[in-house]
Amino acid sequence: MPFDSPDVKLADLLDDVLVGKTQLPDFQREWKWDTDRIASLLASVSLGYPVGVLMMLEVGGEETRFKSRPIAGADGPEMNSPEKLMLDGQQRTTSLFQALKSRRPVDTTDAKGKKLKRWYYIDMDKALDSAWDREEAIVAVPEDRIVRRDFGRLLEADYSSVERECAAGMFPLWRALDVGSLMAWQNEYNTHSEAGPVEAAQRFQSFYAEVLNNFVQYTVPVIVLKKETPREAVCTVFEKVNTGGVVLNVFELLTATFAADVEGFRLNDDWQARRARLIQRPVLAKLESTDFLQAVSLVVTARRRAASQVDGGVGRDSVPAVSCRRKDILRLKLSDYKEVADAVADAFEWIAQFLAYDKVFRADDVPYRTQMVPLAALRVLVGPSLDEYASNKMLRQWYWCGVLGELYGGSTETRFARDVEQVPTWLAGGEAPRTVYDASFEASRLETLRTRNSAAYKGIYALLMKGGARDWMKAIDIDMATFDELSIDIHHVFPRKWCDDRDIEPSRRDSIVNKTPLASATNRSIGGRSPSSYIETIRSRGGHSETEMDDLLGKHLIDHASLLVDDFDAHYSKRKANLLSLIEGAMGKEVRRDDLDDEGAPEYELDSDLESLAAEPVDSAYSP
Repeated sequence: MPFDSPDVKLADLLDDVLVGKTQLPDFQREWKWDTDRIASLLASVSLGYPVGVLMMLEVGGEETRFKSRPIAGADGPEMNSPEKLMLDGQQRTTSLFQALKSRRPVDTTDAKGKKLKRWYYIDMDKALDSAWDREEAIVAVPEDRIVRRDFGRLLEADYSSVERECAAGMFPLWRALDVGSLMAWQNEYNTHSEAGPVEAAQRFQSFYAEVLNNFVQYTVPVIVLKKETPREAVCTVFEKVNTGGVVLNVFELLTATFAADVEGFRLNDDWQARRARLIQRPVLAKLESTDFLQAVSLVVTARRRAASQVDGGVGRDSVPAVSCRRKDILRLKLSDYKEVADAVADAFEWIAQFLAYDKVFRADDVPYRTQMVPLAALRVLVGPSLDEYASNKMLRQWYWCGVLGELYGGSTETRFARDVEQVPTWLAGGEAPRTVYDASFEASRLETLRTRNSAAYKGIYALLMKGGARDWMKAIDIDMATFDELSIDIHHVFPRKWCDDRDIEPSRRDSIVNKTPLASATNRSIGGRSPSSYIETIRSRGGHSETEMDDLLGKHLIDHASLLVDDFDAHYSKRKANLLSLIEGAMGKEVRRDDLDDEGAPEYELDSDLESLAAEPVDSAYSP
């Protein structure tokens, strides 16, 4: 990656900013330094201290045609097309430009973020006196150049005219790099200084030599990346060197690229319009712009790969890869995006229906937001046939293997690409995808599933509702409407208080094994009471017979008899076995029974109506 590393005079750098030769790529955030940081920066320059390296990119590269914008404050009529874009140093450059070159008050903030407009002066006496810290010599004053105190009631200092500045010995720093303006102020200072013309002239000479000359002669080290630098390299370099510690979002970089391709097209505006439509589905409320771009990239690269294979591409190197890595997203063209974006948006809406069938209604209950990315791509690539019984059944097995096998929690781009390549082949009669092959579940994992931090925890919660679990009081099916109406959430079967009073281990007390989806009103009626007590209350208030109550609990895979005698151990063991069978049914494969006793058999028999689930995936076809 070729680059130059010249030292640039500060005055020349700010001149380039003024006329637009140096601008910002559109992916840079707005500047945000507060007045104290600006004063500290000016103090460093006044002492000739280094303030860090700037990094820029030459304009004109084929891969790095980014939309640009002027540095804040540089908006005059003399603006030219940029020759360089600043990747690192925006805050420092903007601060110096506004304070030293713009001849306008600096737009800044106080330490609490309150917006301010400030002019910056340097106190000549303090700057020439080594007893003073240089930062104490830098003075920021309000826009009218009058300093007040006591909530504005008392006048502290007035620098609103050149005469008053000179009399106070307060040099305006916006004159430091303009020779004509500086000399004019010096003449006024010699005239209006309280020290008299001769002494004033001598004092200004000392001030210029020790302080102002540091501004005039100051040079800034700059690294200039050549225009041939690849887009991915720009992104990586920006993240590694950006002194503001800001991670560059691939979406922002692509926004700047697309804007350069077609003037007026704003990727962010396009995404916000799509997002406004998608988040009408609560389950998609946390979908991110990068999720959308990853799905777009998967579709584009998969189609590109398929076309290459049809055209006779052979060998690993000649066939494009299916990918949604950052470098591949950054290679997307605007035409690629426009071609598939509508279909991808439709696919995410379809996902909301897909998840609703599996009783996932809210964004907080989605096991893996990331798994929606390959699912959306698959919907676009395979099409409506995913709704057909056989295909939908297999797709849901893939989905639950990913959730219960907890396969989408780390670096996922490689798995996304494999899913997009392998799932369609599987649906057409080929081998099972790696996600199905890799997925496994150990019985002991149930002991550790205690919060929504786990995808498997959320998955079991949803599977219980999908299997027919109804609220015990209302005894109505849980769908999107009743889920919200009843405020369904996951609650303890044996209450926390009851468990704590009997020294039940917290690991078992809070495990998913001892939790189930219930309405908030039903949970309130449970309180901290024993199951034998609250079950009778629920049965009576709900008007349920013993048989109906037994059926309601059975749909939650809970043993009624164990609750009636408050036997936590029996309840826990039987429900654990039933949940494992439920998991086997969803994954279409056996769980690893690391909970077996010495004889190699579970302590309790599985419910007979659940044993068959282990042999065949749950009937999960979605019918729109």
